[in-house]
Amino acid sequence: MSRAVAVVGAGPAGLMAAEVLAEAGCRVTVYEKMPSASRKLLMAGRGGLNLTHSEDFEAFVRRYGAAAERLRPMIEAFPPSALVAWAEGLDQPTFVGSSGRVFPRALKASPLLRAWLGRLAALGVELRTRWEWLGWGPDGALRFRTPDGETAVRPDATVLALGGASWPRLGSDGAWAGRFEGAVSPFRPSNVGFDVAWSAVFRDRFEGQPLKNVSLGFEGQTARGDAVVTRYGLEGGAVYALSAPLRDAIEADGGATVTIDLRPDQTVAKLTQKLLRPRKGESLANQLRKALNLSPLEVNLLRESAGKDLPAEPAALARLIKAAPLRLTGVQPIARAISTAGGLKLEAVDDNLMLTSHPGVFAAGEMLDWEAPTGGYLLQASFASGVAAAKGALAWMDRDPAGAGRKP
Repeated sequence: MSRAVAVVGAGPAGLMAAEVLAEAGCRVTVYEKMPSASRKLLMAGRGGLNLTHSEDFEAFVRRYGAAAERLRPMIEAFPPSALVAWAEGLDQPTFVGSSGRVFPRALKASPLLRAWLGRLAALGVELRTRWEWLGWGPDGALRFRTPDGETAVRPDATVLALGGASWPRLGSDGAWAGRFEGAVSPFRPSNVGFDVAWSAVFRDRFEGQPLKNVSLGFEGQTARGDAVVTRYGLEGGAVYALSAPLRDAIEADGGATVTIDLRPDQTVAKLTQKLLRPRKGESLANQLRKALNLSPLEVNLLRESAGKDLPAEPAALARLIKAAPLRLTGVQPIARAISTAGGLKLEAVDDNLMLTSHPGVFAAGEMLDWEAPTGGYLLQASFASGVAAAKGALAWMDRDPAGAGRKP
């Protein structure tokens, strides 16, 4: 008789675990508290659905910071090339963008998700929506709140893929954390915007405008990309890449100073040379526009950084353009973050992602305590950990078939 496995959570990690388990012959039921599957994935797909990244593997793994070595074997077993092959197996061809990021050619999640759900249905996977997991009953059964009332399920193994705590309206609210007493690190915002005390004039004039191809620096780390001016401060890819150290510094010291290089492809010497040319009665703003192609946003950002009167000496002005200091005064809340740090501690699971306190129960995806910048790293680790949790569950059931489904 085939083994019954419950997967709780229909995001990328949960659905990937379900696929691996079903292909191994298990009877798989996916339980999702929202009315439909993978709502956060669909939202991410509105920005192009960055599946993974094409960079060197060692550089890729380092993106996971403190969790890199725990995630390494999972990503080695299901690397970016495997994720690309999987997507293309769903008739979703991919391409590598100029930044090295990998996207489906459709540039959205809905075609991929439809194909994926079709594949899972063909494998016999059952998806039950509006089933909210409530924890374990006294006998170790999984408890659910359903449209028809509370009920219990006793599978042979369980994969939990409950998500983090960002995007609560899409289902990732972290409400499950209270069911793991002592095993969960507090959730913190990641890939998030930061507060800046803009002047009213700057805020009202430039809100929503992008800073294109800039480089941000903080304590020896740099990130290149785009940023966007908001009413509250600054957000965007270049900001998100430094969000972890910036968040930590603000939590510790009440603020952090980031530097913005508006012309990362030019040296101070080159900029100085261009600024030495005679102004011929032009305003400084016009000179900066003509000599360096600085936009009104960039010129006024320099004034937000250094004051209304910018340095008159060309070399000093060039240095400011290459490293304009900007004080960040706060972090946006978790509900506005793309992802979260915190979650189920990695020490609470073994090398196969089984909870040490709950034999036969495995965890995957963003509910685990790891974080990474945007750029494909979030989805890659979610998919890879889903594969790892499923393989861990299969190995556990093979080793201990008599214990499958026992009370945790």
